[in-house]
Amino acid sequence: MPRSKKGKRGSSKPGGKNGVKGESGASDEDLASDILSHYSSASESASVLEEGTGVELVDEQTAQEETEDKLKQCIDNLMDKSAKTRLAALESLRQAFSSRVLYDFLIERRLTISDCLERSLKKGGGEEQAAAATVFALLCVQLGGGDEGEEGFKMLRPILSTILIDSGASISARQSCARALGMCCYVSAAEDGEDLVKSMTHLESVFMSSYPNREGVLPTPKPGSPGLYSAALQAWALLVTLCPASRLSVLLDLHLPKLQACLESSDVNYRIAVGETIALLVELGRDIDTDFEVEDSDSLCECLKSLATDGNKHRAKNDRRKQRSIFREVLHYIENEDFTEEKIRFGVEGVYIDSWMRRRVYDAFKEILESGVRHHLQFNPLLRDIFGLGPPLILDAAVKASKISRFEKHLFNSAAFKARTKLRNKVRDKRADVM
Repeated sequence: MPRSKKGKRGSSKPGGKNGVKGESGASDEDLASDILSHYSSASESASVLEEGTGVELVDEQTAQEETEDKLKQCIDNLMDKSAKTRLAALESLRQAFSSRVLYDFLIERRLTISDCLERSLKKGGGEEQAAAATVFALLCVQLGGGDEGEEGFKMLRPILSTILIDSGASISARQSCARALGMCCYVSAAEDGEDLVKSMTHLESVFMSSYPNREGVLPTPKPGSPGLYSAALQAWALLVTLCPASRLSVLLDLHLPKLQACLESSDVNYRIAVGETIALLVELGRDIDTDFEVEDSDSLCECLKSLATDGNKHRAKNDRRKQRSIFREVLHYIENEDFTEEKIRFGVEGVYIDSWMRRRVYDAFKEILESGVRHHLQFNPLLRDIFGLGPPLILDAAVKASKISRFEKHLFNSAAFKARTKLRNKVRDKRADVM
């Protein structure tokens, strides 16, 4: 449905209404189950246009109305006095928002939902705070980069930041707030230099706690803190891709040496997050300066080689395999600027992940949307704009049967991504004055 909006990423939103009418007395678990069951039954007719009878059209419309009734009940349950009921409602909304594109339904209810999420973040326990932060991130993805998403982000950013930096808050809540802060800022405040700087500063304050002290010794991590450091670092790395060149130069000088030291962390997942962030920073450094070189690159490459061939038996086999795979890629890129390309398929389309920046952006959406990421790549204008895919496709059987060659698709995706990069650089120049 065409819209004339000022959106940062994607100027049109689809009308995604799919739903199930609720029965009085139904539990929230039943609501979630009913919603998802109708999503799966309605998704086929949404992806391909087929000739249908009047009865089929009536059935589809009925399903949409029923699901909306169920979703309305979930939203009402966000204000229930029972924490258990609120948690169940948040989980139902999480599954619904990640599974389908619901812009038309949510645009009229965004303020109500935002108010409920604000209440859960302020007054709920750790589990409820974590769930509310995740649902808010999904809400921003649903609303896209327009004024509506920006309005909600400005309201909830201070609360997400407060929980993130509160050492007394639960680790799970702080992790969810880190991811939500990164995603919502990336989607809803990409042109606002002030919000970008504040969000990045809060995220830095968390993962910098893992940096070595003046003697070069890494601190002993507290239980759960490596997971929090990873979430904050990855969210920060996502926002780094929005920074102007002048700001990037400062960040590279400040963080690259410290992150190299963190490759010695005792936590495998944090080591991997650090390695991927180093590769991303080096890539961004090379983008702004073709002569960019990593300080003490020989030492970095030796460390990467050690991690890429790590065979310590005290590490879990799967951890060793995952670590070796990632650090081989990081090492190859640092030494040869060689990136292992990956293709993500969805429907009859596909998107190429051919850079560390592109991988960080895709992984961030995958963390939030989980298994629904392919559906959103297919139908959500926000993601399609970010990955240079153009408007959502509506295919009939004849179009579906005619395949475009892999090479032609790759050329199209690469050209679209380069065009978007040029546009992003123009926005960076505008933000440089603010930052």
